[in-house]
Amino acid sequence: MTDDTAHPQADREQPAHPSLSLVVVSGGTGNPSSSRLLADRIAQKTADLLRIQGRALTIQVIELAPIAVDIAQAIVSGFPGERLLATIRQLAAADGVIASSPVYTAGISGLFKSFFDVLDNDLIVAKPLLLAATAGSARHALVVDDHMRPMLAFMRTLTVPTSVFAAPEDWGDSALGARIGRAATELAVLMSSGVGAAIADNAWSSYQHHFGGNATRTEQTAADVDFDSPLMRLAAGGAPPPQSDQSAT
Repeated sequence: MTDDTAHPQADREQPAHPSLSLVVVSGGTGNPSSSRLLADRIAQKTADLLRIQGRALTIQVIELAPIAVDIAQAIVSGFPGERLLATIRQLAAADGVIASSPVYTAGISGLFKSFFDVLDNDLIVAKPLLLAATAGSARHALVVDDHMRPMLAFMRTLTVPTSVFAAPEDWGDSALGARIGRAATELAVLMSSGVGAAIADNAWSSYQHHFGGNATRTEQTAADVDFDSPLMRLAAGGAPPPQSDQSAT
């Protein structure tokens, strides 16, 4: 028989589940922006689903239009300014991300693409992420999976299987709500499972990194560097791991 009262004081002091954080990245430039409106609907549905599981969720929004000049300056100089750096740190600390872009000229927004261009390649490794896009015509529906998904695959995010696209005629269609529900369910499950953090914790040394970068696990001093990892062994002279190490894996 299980004794549920073994440590009653400790149980009261420890929350059942820690709060989660969700960051919305919106590339919309209008006011109101349809890309932001779509992302807000998805974020609210995700919060509702997590609340049913007893999980609290904090939602933060990164609007790219107000920091467009900062992004351009970072591309030219190679260094983000303080305002852009603050948004990058928000993204690095998130448990999940919703990335929403308008479609311009049959492709994703240049501003949206530029923001991801200035991020460290390891900033959002294994982070659960949901893709969303809006356009003036349903003919651009494949942009979200044809343009956005490969870019985020390069950055090794855990992109959910269902992406969400909305053309003007979709906003009053119940099918959009059903698709938002399915995508939000996938995102909520990944976020609450902690699988992204577990992957990053256990495989971090096998990814390429920017020393002193903005990722939460990045090495900031020489003492943080694992010189015995396979990548560092190759960087130090190309020596493969000893045979005994290989047989153990």
